[in-house]
Amino acid sequence: MSATTRFLRCGREAVLVEVDDLDTTLTLYAALRAAALPGVIDLVPAARTVLVRIDPAVTTLAAVREATAALRLDPGGGAAGGTVEIPVRYDGPDLAEVARRTGLSPDEVIARHTGTRWTMAFAGFAPGFGYLTGGDPRLEVPRRDSPRTRIPAGSVGLAGRFSGVYPRDSPGGWQLIGRTTVRMWDPDRPEPALLAPGDRVLFRAVPA
Repeated sequence: MSATTRFLRCGREAVLVEVDDLDTTLTLYAALRAAALPGVIDLVPAARTVLVRIDPAVTTLAAVREATAALRLDPGGGAAGGTVEIPVRYDGPDLAEVARRTGLSPDEVIARHTGTRWTMAFAGFAPGFGYLTGGDPRLEVPRRDSPRTRIPAGSVGLAGRFSGVYPRDSPGGWQLIGRTTVRMWDPDRPEPALLAPGDRVLFRAVPA
């Protein structure tokens, strides 16, 4: 582990491991999953942290911290999950703006968005909203100057290095390039969230 890694206690049953960047977070998350430390009951990654929840009847925070600090991290060992294909109609209201900002044509934006397997890094903002990383760096664009008060569920957007799909109607400031009918969050499914950290996501263009 890096010398800059910090361990922050969160009550009696969790410790927050803070690292340098998102890539290290993904590597640490994968290493913790593979290690399957006794008494660890949940792992919650974020942009620069992994929350480790324990069963105090089985282990202690001190033991988990010591075991985590001793993990050898493989720089290329990001979390590996399944692959989810998401069909998208690329008719978003910001597609032309994204093309202008990136110097690409709208068709090139679509080709680059569909031409890479994205990785679900972490969840946040709303149930079922996954922050997807690993896309073409030419698609990195800032959030909108003026967020929208309502974005329809299924809208596919870009912000910074991330892409994502809005799971429900909500406000938001991401650049919208398309939409999908796939439900990202469904409480009636055994696993309500369609995506889990480590999953690969492949976007597929469908006729508008």
